[in-house]
Amino acid sequence: MKLRCYALIALLMIICVTTDAQDKGQKIKPWEHGRLRVSDNQRFLQHEDGTPFFWLGETAWLMPQRLNRDEVQYYLQICHEAEYNMVQVQVMNEVPSYNVYGQKSLTVDAEGTWQMSEPYWEHMDHIVHQAERQGIYVGMVCIWGNAVKAGKMDVSQAKAYGAFLANRYKNRKNIIWIIGGDIQGDVKPEVWDALATTIKSIDKNHLMTFHPRGRTTSAQWWSKASWIDFHAFQSGHRKYGQRMGTVNYPIPDNTEEDNWQYVDSVWSYQPLKPVIDDEPVYEEIPKGLHVTDEGYWHASDVRRYAYWSVFAGSCGHTYGHNAIMQFYRKGLPPAYFCEKEWTEALRDPGFNQMKYLKRLMLSLPYFERVPDQSIIQKNGVQYDRLIAARGADYLLVYNYTSRIMTLDLRKISGDKKRVWWMDAATGRFTFLGEFDSKVCTFRPHKTIDGIEDGVLIAVDASRNYPFLP
Repeated sequence: MKLRCYALIALLMIICVTTDAQDKGQKIKPWEHGRLRVSDNQRFLQHEDGTPFFWLGETAWLMPQRLNRDEVQYYLQICHEAEYNMVQVQVMNEVPSYNVYGQKSLTVDAEGTWQMSEPYWEHMDHIVHQAERQGIYVGMVCIWGNAVKAGKMDVSQAKAYGAFLANRYKNRKNIIWIIGGDIQGDVKPEVWDALATTIKSIDKNHLMTFHPRGRTTSAQWWSKASWIDFHAFQSGHRKYGQRMGTVNYPIPDNTEEDNWQYVDSVWSYQPLKPVIDDEPVYEEIPKGLHVTDEGYWHASDVRRYAYWSVFAGSCGHTYGHNAIMQFYRKGLPPAYFCEKEWTEALRDPGFNQMKYLKRLMLSLPYFERVPDQSIIQKNGVQYDRLIAARGADYLLVYNYTSRIMTLDLRKISGDKKRVWWMDAATGRFTFLGEFDSKVCTFRPHKTIDGIEDGVLIAVDASRNYPFLP
């Protein structure tokens, strides 16, 4: 018996030491650079000490409803290893909402007053805490749009709920507020405004945005709102030519996949604010969602959406996977023809390729980056469109179809330019040579597997960026 007790004590000591070592051995947490704020040029996010924050989000809508505490810890650890720094979560997907333990978020009395149920919120606290341990922000989608559309939260309830959320989480380091939830801003706007202004009146520490309906932007309704710090758009899951309903889309017909156009449309509003695509196509979800006749979105598609959006000027990007966003496992009713379990999806290529974009963006002078399509001679349309961004001494061009590119290297400093090709699927760099500062033509690098989508990187030859081989 004594030997068993000693063995148990030793095991507990190992677990405690290992957990402590993992916490101490992690990289510096992002908020150690100070709170998040909008950059001085109003296009990006940064910390108070000037460190850039490139939002790399993961779509975890149903985490509170589907994952137990051990699974939460596992999922967030994998996100950390894949270099995500944000997870977007539906705090309540219904009224009331039920978590994996069957605990409901609230009760409603005869007068319509919400009484919050502590066990549900303790599970939400656990999610926030585990994300904090991993250096990850939680994008708190306070309530999903359909519940508000159905009249399940009125203005008075929104104010009380906003006060509850703000007081509970205002001192947590890793919160970003997301108002809305796949809904147009003109649906119950008084409720959304009451929720947002209440939270902001109490919580002075955290940024806030609005998650709109597919193929719309928050700027269409909230460009003048005092509570919105940066804009979001949902480029959605439809392919070229797929339209639905009578929504006032901000981009033309037959350009549905051109998510870079949403960035341009948001920047036409004043005041200027950062923008992000916080719900693009998901890996392994049907094109158009509701039938499989049109095929599925794959890793190359989620890469294309990410690079198009960021090179157009977005302050980051959110990735999504059909299985992960709903945390599907056998025995649950699958949505959108999902067959893969979420734990298996964590190994899929798109999920693990987003980090290459983040690394690239943070390896170059960050705040001077601007979109500049004048770099490209004779650009294409739809999948053949190249998209370019540059700083003072570097330029980047994303090429999805691996077509020949004619580029004006005079747009950046230097008489000579050193040029690389980065494979977007692997993050591998191939040196293409040194070129004169003039208009040059490039053929994308051929890998063993054939021509892949990727980024041409040209840098003033007199500059030395350590990340370049």
